[in-house]
Amino acid sequence: MSRKRRMFDIDLPEGPVPETFPAGKVSDPPARRGPMAAAIAETADATRERQEVEARIRAENDNLAHEHVRLKRLGLVLELVPLDRIDMYKLVRDRKPGPDDQLAELKASIADLGLSNPIRLEARADGRFELIQGYRRLAAFGELLAETGDSETWGRIPAAVSQPGEDLDALYRKMVDENLVRKDISFAEMALLALDYARDPGTRVSDPEKAVALLFKSAGYQKRSYIRAFIAVMERLGGALLYPQEIPRALGLALARRLEEVPGLVQMIQSELKGWDNRAIMDELAVLRRFAGETAEEAGAGEAPAPRPARPSKPARARTSFQFDRAEGRGKCVAAVGKLEIQLDRDFTTIDRRQLELAVRLMLDQLDG
Repeated sequence: MSRKRRMFDIDLPEGPVPETFPAGKVSDPPARRGPMAAAIAETADATRERQEVEARIRAENDNLAHEHVRLKRLGLVLELVPLDRIDMYKLVRDRKPGPDDQLAELKASIADLGLSNPIRLEARADGRFELIQGYRRLAAFGELLAETGDSETWGRIPAAVSQPGEDLDALYRKMVDENLVRKDISFAEMALLALDYARDPGTRVSDPEKAVALLFKSAGYQKRSYIRAFIAVMERLGGALLYPQEIPRALGLALARRLEEVPGLVQMIQSELKGWDNRAIMDELAVLRRFAGETAEEAGAGEAPAPRPARPSKPARARTSFQFDRAEGRGKCVAAVGKLEIQLDRDFTTIDRRQLELAVRLMLDQLDG
């Protein structure tokens, strides 16, 4: 008996047949790395990251180094420079050698508050330095070192150091411009600087008159004319004077005129001051005033000079000055031979004369003990 074949209707989908996989077959899983391979890969990644960080740090350090060098060349980087490596040969200072009566104030300020304004130096090829600005600040550090022996504190001074090669005329201008803002620099000191500058073989100007125009360019015309008048005085009398920086402006101008008008006046003044080595400031000024005609207009130019003032047995201290604080603000007291001056922002003419006289008498009595 034959078997009947059964037929089944199969519905086949129309269109393209989707791709199928054999039953139970899946895609191959990703290959697994062993512990050693994973460690090597992690080490390589860390090394690469570290190299990138180091490269960025090196680039930043290079930029900072270049900027440091640039600022140092401009003298804008401060250094602590030992005092014994600083010289003062290149520039003639605008300060007359000798005692500085106001240096004590500067020393006290530096000792209490520190140095607020660093000095300026120029580096030399031999490792030493030339002073450009800050003569009195350097002198104050030197005296503090000598008095205390504390080389750790006072043996080095903050300085802005520029590289060598700057024009000598520009260095003089920097020194002069800084000192023009000082209230205590005198016309005689400025005149002496112009004379020394003109005599310096390294400068381009040999005429003191032209030196004034170059060095004091930032000063007003009137001030430059005063300096030129003092040049005439210092050229003729500078060697005979002990205190030229104490000559007031009016006296210097009067002397300049008299020196032009009166033949032989230089020799008379020199003869009056010759050998008088222990004279005080007021003694010297009295002689100059007499010959300038400030206090004796009736004295003729050809007449013999008045008797010399009595010489003190010991040299008197030139001047003492100090500052003090009041409700009106910062005041200053200057004491000299024959003079006591108080400078304060106050109109003393508004005080009753009797009250003012009483206050002065009480002050002097207190000084006498």
